[in-house]
Amino acid sequence: MEPKRAKRVGVRIREEVSDLLLRKIKDPRIGFVTITGVEVSDDLRRAKVFYSVLGTETDRRDAAAGLHSAKGFIKRELAARLQLKFMPEIGFEYDESLEYGDRIERLIRRARGDIPEGA
Repeated sequence: MEPKRAKRVGVRIREEVSDLLLRKIKDPRIGFVTITGVEVSDDLRRAKVFYSVLGTETDRRDAAAGLHSAKGFIKRELAARLQLKFMPEIGFEYDESLEYGDRIERLIRRARGDIPEGA
């Protein structure tokens, strides 16, 4: 398979999973989940869906449990919407890049003196 096709399928999966979370899945544990990206293997057999959660560590754990619980439903819906020969196996992975970026920004602001040491 061409890596370009895997990338296109990843974009479609991201769009569709975002839509499903917004419109179809009513689990309150995944209310503040944002899909940040999708990596699809070149053979289109596996897809890692990266997500972030607004909230505390407990909210993150709850969101992970909610996504795991909804995985079968999401895969069935994706199969109907994407009409691929083989539906990739879906896995959810927490995306720490937003937290990392926020931490770096706070360190830079602290170094410049924009925020006090204890904050």
